[in-house]
Amino acid sequence: MKKIRRARNLIAIIFAAVFLLAGCGQSSTDSTKSSEKSQQKVITDAAGQKVKVPAKIDKIADAWPAHNEMVTMLGAGNKIVSTISTPQSVPWLYKVNPQMKSAVTDFTNESVNTEEVLKTKPDILFMPINSKTAGKVKELGIPTVQLNFTDFDSMKKTVKLTGEIFGGDSVKRADKYISYLDSKLKMVTDVTSKIPDSQKPKVLHIISFSPLTVDGKNTIIDSWIKAAGGINAASEITGNMKVTSTEQVLKWNPDVIILGSNTLTDVKSAIKNIDQLTQNSTWSQINAVKNRKVYINPTGAFLWDRYGAEEALQIQWAAKTLHPDKFKNLDIVKETRNFYKTFLNYDLTEEEANKIINDKNPD
Repeated sequence: MKKIRRARNLIAIIFAAVFLLAGCGQSSTDSTKSSEKSQQKVITDAAGQKVKVPAKIDKIADAWPAHNEMVTMLGAGNKIVSTISTPQSVPWLYKVNPQMKSAVTDFTNESVNTEEVLKTKPDILFMPINSKTAGKVKELGIPTVQLNFTDFDSMKKTVKLTGEIFGGDSVKRADKYISYLDSKLKMVTDVTSKIPDSQKPKVLHIISFSPLTVDGKNTIIDSWIKAAGGINAASEITGNMKVTSTEQVLKWNPDVIILGSNTLTDVKSAIKNIDQLTQNSTWSQINAVKNRKVYINPTGAFLWDRYGAEEALQIQWAAKTLHPDKFKNLDIVKETRNFYKTFLNYDLTEEEANKIINDKNPD
């Protein structure tokens, strides 16, 4: 009997020890996670503000449409829990990163649903500089990073900063993208820099017909027009999305017009297709329309022409569009497919690449 009791006591002691060790292990794991969350690093955002951000980020709120694609490119697309994007606004992004469907659309350009944002418990919040929702967002107490860029150098800083905030593999992804962008900028400008200004077409980038809205200097649009070997017809205007008049466009008389995505599908616009421009008594006087050099800008996981990662494709498309004779060997379809495979981890078919280049939505 004594032996049996000793055996039972020994078993009890072993079980107690196992449970105690398991508890310690769990406690240690929880403690490690808690420690990781409490660790912070200080970064300086585009507004010049020093922001304390968590060293480990599991959940992201992103109120800048273009930046959602950048986050995806840097390998953190599955961490977006709160967004400004919708499947309707950027259908290709939701195709490339289907995990976006789990994110809640809490932001618009004009407002933010603060209660819903708090429910998603983001570790960090990204937003464009000078956002109209900045005041309300500040009340949330979430580490908030403001971002912006107006040229390729500041764009690369945004990519690099985002990669550094995420850490790990995102740093390498950011560096790889920046190297690619630099190589394509060099490839394009090695050719276009040798073109005399007298041979460079005047390019007008239109974002809306009602009201008539264009993009001027000190913008990323101005940067890619110049890189691609063009002259911004609206260079006397400073900034994005500036309202102008048809009389002013007549004075500028652009050689090429590039229409931003949704320009022709805007319900308020009287102009629904390019042919209507040629039939319009005013627009038909403009060189770009007379010579049928009006193009619709490609749109992928984000608009190629504004602020997204696909600026690296935009400069190539624009260069070939403006100077097809100088970029005969540049295959935009092939380049687009390679880009999506390399940076967005998505295998585009040739048909899908053509849809993106022609500003068509996915099936």
